[in-house]
Amino acid sequence: MTARAAATAFTHTFGHPPDGVWAAPGRVNLIGEYTDINEGFVLPFALPHRTWAAASARTDGRLRLHTRHGTGGTVELRLADLRPGSVRGWAAYPAGVAWALRAAGHPGTGADLHFQGDVPAGAGLSSSAALELATALALDGLHGPGRSLPELAALSRRAENAFVGVPCGPMDQTASACCIPGHALHLDTRDLTHRHVPFDPAAAGLRLLVVDTRVKHSLGDGAYAARRAGCAAGARALGVRALRDLSPEDLPGALAELPDPAVRPLVRHVVTENHRVGQVAGHLDAGDLRAVGPVLTAGHASLRDDFAVSCPELDLVVAVANEAGALGARMTGGGFGGSAVVLVEEAAAEAVATAVTAAFAAAGHRAPRVFTATAGAGARRMA
Repeated sequence: MTARAAATAFTHTFGHPPDGVWAAPGRVNLIGEYTDINEGFVLPFALPHRTWAAASARTDGRLRLHTRHGTGGTVELRLADLRPGSVRGWAAYPAGVAWALRAAGHPGTGADLHFQGDVPAGAGLSSSAALELATALALDGLHGPGRSLPELAALSRRAENAFVGVPCGPMDQTASACCIPGHALHLDTRDLTHRHVPFDPAAAGLRLLVVDTRVKHSLGDGAYAARRAGCAAGARALGVRALRDLSPEDLPGALAELPDPAVRPLVRHVVTENHRVGQVAGHLDAGDLRAVGPVLTAGHASLRDDFAVSCPELDLVVAVANEAGALGARMTGGGFGGSAVVLVEEAAAEAVATAVTAAFAAAGHRAPRVFTATAGAGARRMA
C-alpha cells in the first residue's frame, strides 16, 4: 500500500483530494507481556504493516469516517456529540481520538478521513493502536498544534481507555508512535522513558516469524480485566505500588505472603517476565540474538502456566516450532488466540513454517498466516 493509493481512495470516497496522508504501524511485542499493566518493562518493535489515514479539514464541526475494510458506508458524527460509549464498532477508535484531542484543547473543527491498511485485525498486533495513531497524526496535522509523538500516543491511549472502554496499558500506542527501523523499543511503562535497542535478525542470519493463528477464543473476553484486578490485588497485599517493584530475589518471600492462591501465579509471571525483558535487552545490546530464543520459550511457559492466557493453537505453534528446530517461540499479545513469534535460523525458517502449517492441518485448525517480521518505522506523515 502507498500514500498515493490512500489518497486516490479518499478522493473516490469524498469527491475531492485529501490535504495529506499519514500512517502508523502495528507492532510485535518481542517480550514483556502483561507487564505494562503493572508499570513494568516491555520490548516491542514496529511492523512494516500499517494503517493509512488520508484526511482533509472541515469547518462545520463534523467528522466523516470511512474505511476500505468496513461495511455500511461512511460514518458521520458531530464533534460536539462525542461522549464515551456514544460510538460503536471500528469507528469508536478514531472518534475516541477526536474526543480525546478535543478534551485536551485541540482546535479541530472537523475532518474527513479515509482509512486503509494491512495490519491484521484480531492478531494481537495492535491494529487498534495503528488506527488511533494514524487518526491522531492526521487531526493534529490538519489543525495543529503540532504535538509530539509521545503526546499523541498518550491521547490515543486515553481514547482507548476512556472512550472505547478497553483498559490497555501504554505499550501499544507508544510503540506505534515511537519505534524506529532496525530497533526494538525498551520502554519503562511507569514513566514512559525508553531507548532504542538494535534488533536486526537478518543481519545475524536469523528470522523472526509471526504466526497468526487466525483464531480468537471468547474465553478471553473478560480475562484481561480479571488478571489486571488480580495483579492489583497482589500489589496491595504486598504493600508495593505495582508488581514491577518486586525483583526475582523478592519473589519467594512475596509468594509466601500472599493469602490468595489464585494471585500467586499472576505475581510470579509479572516479576519473572520483567526480568526476561531485561535479559532480552541485554542479549540484543551484546549482539547475541540467538540467546534470545530460550527466553522467549520461557516466557511462553509462564504465560501458559502462570498467567493462563494461552490456548491450544498458540501452544501448538510453540511446541511444533521448537521441535522443528526453532531457537525459541512464544505467544505475543493478549492471548486466547492471536499470534506467536518464532525465532529461527534463516536456513530453517521455511521448514519450521511448513511444520507449523502441517500441524494445524492435522489438528483440524484453519491454516495459520505466517510472515517474517522486520522492525519498521513508527507513525509519520507520508504525503
